[in-house]
Amino acid sequence: MSVKTTDALKSRVRALPKKPGIYFFKDSNGNTIYIGKARSLRERVGSYFLTTFDSKVNKIISETKEIDYILTDTEKEASFLENNFIQQSQPKFNLRSKDDKSFPYLKLTLNEKFPGIYFTRKVKPDGAKYFGPFYPTNQARKTMLLINKYFRIRSCKEAIPGKRKRPCLEFDLKLCSAPCTGNITASDYREKVNNAILFLEGKTDRLINTLEEKMQQASNRQEFEHAAYLRDLIFMIHHIKDKPKFISVKIENKDIFGFYREKDNIYLNVFLMREGKVVESESLFTRRAEGSSDRETLFTQILRFYKNRKDLPYKIVLPFLPKEKDKLSKKLKKIKGKKIEIIIPVKGKNKKLVELANRNAEHLLEKDIEQFSPLMELKNILSLKSLPLHIDGFDISSTGGKESVGSLVVFEHGKPRKNKYRKYKIKTVKTPDDVACIREVIQRRYKRLLSTEKKELPDLILVDGGKGQLNTTIKTLKKLGLENTPVISLSKKEEIIFTQHHRIGIRLDRTSPALKLIQRVRNEAHRFAIYFHRQQRKKKSFSSFLDNIPGIGKKRKALLLDKYKGITEIKKAPLGELAKLTGPKTASILLENINMEVNSNGD
Repeated sequence: MSVKTTDALKSRVRALPKKPGIYFFKDSNGNTIYIGKARSLRERVGSYFLTTFDSKVNKIISETKEIDYILTDTEKEASFLENNFIQQSQPKFNLRSKDDKSFPYLKLTLNEKFPGIYFTRKVKPDGAKYFGPFYPTNQARKTMLLINKYFRIRSCKEAIPGKRKRPCLEFDLKLCSAPCTGNITASDYREKVNNAILFLEGKTDRLINTLEEKMQQASNRQEFEHAAYLRDLIFMIHHIKDKPKFISVKIENKDIFGFYREKDNIYLNVFLMREGKVVESESLFTRRAEGSSDRETLFTQILRFYKNRKDLPYKIVLPFLPKEKDKLSKKLKKIKGKKIEIIIPVKGKNKKLVELANRNAEHLLEKDIEQFSPLMELKNILSLKSLPLHIDGFDISSTGGKESVGSLVVFEHGKPRKNKYRKYKIKTVKTPDDVACIREVIQRRYKRLLSTEKKELPDLILVDGGKGQLNTTIKTLKKLGLENTPVISLSKKEEIIFTQHHRIGIRLDRTSPALKLIQRVRNEAHRFAIYFHRQQRKKKSFSSFLDNIPGIGKKRKALLLDKYKGITEIKKAPLGELAKLTGPKTASILLENINMEVNSNGD
């Protein structure tokens, strides 16, 4: 890692809050390589940049180009969230936590006549009630023992009714009510179960009132032993009621939105909960449209967020009511195919989740200043109507004008979206003419885009080159009816930005965040174009090689080109696999020629 990169990361660390949460170390491609938890994010992450001889830490820091984080209320919550994200992302440096072992839960089998309580690490939709997760792990065992001791709930798998004639040792130790021998009625046992649920859900005041009433009744009936048992139970609940509560778990798929506004800047944070666990967090940023309310902005951003997503939840939890809730529900139903419940909580667990999402949305102002400041600067420099949240970047690569290819890269919120990259083989241009190639790629890209339902038009188009590339792009877009789409070009040598309104070009300071962003888009488009061009040259070489193999005609050649990328892949392929495509005799001849080719090249 360069000194410059290290200094930038240290500067990022100094801006981290002194609050609990989880942190993400990411590489140059935006991939998460390490996840950790912290009582204080600034202090914990800062410790990685102290002088250390730990080879693993040095390796993590050497590959880290970006640091991200999520705030939590406590270090305990951070532990749970860390585990969820590690299971989901599988970072390469989190070696110990990559397996499916997770924090424990307590399972109360309410689907049985005489429910039992058990230790488990998996939550299933089996009719049972789950409590947890527990941290540290031994807290689950201790809590289960409390339930056994004070509520006499069984923890065995004994059949009820069973063949046992007398209770086991658990009954003698007063850790079970022995329902297996008929020692307690179903109604009395169910009452103990209900009391245990109140205790586990933290509803201790309600439980104490109920038990005090029962104790008084037992005393009036002169059932002093039972009254003493209830007295001890009440004392125990008073003693531990201020300790952490263990909330029941539901297997839910829901998204929780947080919202924060700073003047006209809108920040949203979304927690994606799947099967009862928060496994992903996404941030959104936009500028409030003139005259629009927060409710209108929330409505627009929700639709934008789900527009191209396939994994939609069953519930959406929001901080406040969006404008036209019924209209929003109908649009979401059309996307998912099923009704999505919209919840605006006023209390309970959902309310706490929204508050946490709100706090993370607020911290986006500080957290993503590096991400959004280039977009703001670019908007001001180019006099754009809105932030360039979606940038399309284009480049051309060729060898002396032959075998030309084009590339498209997409940046959203200042970050590459590689699943949206596209490659183009130039079809109409046969001479060395990058301007004509750009014209063809722009025409094909946006003509096709306009014909689809999801018209993801960019906020800004960047083409690699000078005035020629800029002018042909503007003319092509005008013919397609997209003359209002902003276009810029960036020359390679002098790094001058050309626009429709700045024909002499704009020179930015080399430290400008806006310049660094468009350089990154340009360089990524250039890299992607060269990569595709090399692939095509390699494939053509492979194609020419196949032309000289006896027994391989057009049909067999097409099958081989479709299945294998090159000579190396065929060399590794089993003879039987090749024989299915070419026949046994031709397969043997092909491998023989490949070996001769490899040996002649000295490989």
